[in-house]
Amino acid sequence: MTMIWNELRSLREGVDYGTPPRDGEPVTLSIDGVDTTVPARSSVLLAATVAGATVPKLCASDTLECFGSCRVCLVEIDGRRGYPASCTTPVEAGMVVRTTSDELVRLRRGVVELYLSDYPDTDLEGGWSQFHTTLAQVGLEAGLPADHPYRGGDTHAAVAVDESNPYFLFDGAKCIVCSRCVRACEEIQGTFALTIDGRGFASKVSPSQNETFLASECVSCGACVQACPSDALIEKSLFPEGYHRADSR
Repeated sequence: MTMIWNELRSLREGVDYGTPPRDGEPVTLSIDGVDTTVPARSSVLLAATVAGATVPKLCASDTLECFGSCRVCLVEIDGRRGYPASCTTPVEAGMVVRTTSDELVRLRRGVVELYLSDYPDTDLEGGWSQFHTTLAQVGLEAGLPADHPYRGGDTHAAVAVDESNPYFLFDGAKCIVCSRCVRACEEIQGTFALTIDGRGFASKVSPSQNETFLASECVSCGACVQACPSDALIEKSLFPEGYHRADSR
């Protein structure tokens, strides 16, 4: 017996399972005390979502292959050291997984604090992106406290907004460099128009060879916009009176 994609989707319509579905023999494991059966080669993140657990995630999407860069979807697994990323960990029969604990809450919050330290404060209230949902999941929807040690460091607030494309814009101040747009361009559209240029703090999404979106090989398919979890890539139609930079409202 196998579980196909439509069967997974019918369980909770509109829910992102974090990684693509797999076909395979059924594998049963325990997720937060709930016995859960999914196809072999499925990720622990997918199994946790099937079980009804809510695991925060930023780089993961069920439309893209797992990547494991954001380190927000950490879990605990009996018999394993550390806190593996659930999106890149395949299920095993008899595996015992916990998706929440005091230590997981602490670790996830610490990771998200790093992302938040380089995100515009003025774009927090009323935000509707997956990033904002994740902030709420880890208790940071109000932003970093004024005395937080991550405050006062370098940010990308001065990065220019690329409005060259007629359909969408790219605001680098809100980019968390999760690579979802790059992966969507490659895996969904097959255009390979985007890449991550630079290393560390200098890392950034780059259309072609540091060109604007309009001048690059981008075909305006919208896959990158759909994949972006932080609204760094967003449709222009949402701003009929023009887009205002987050730091200049």
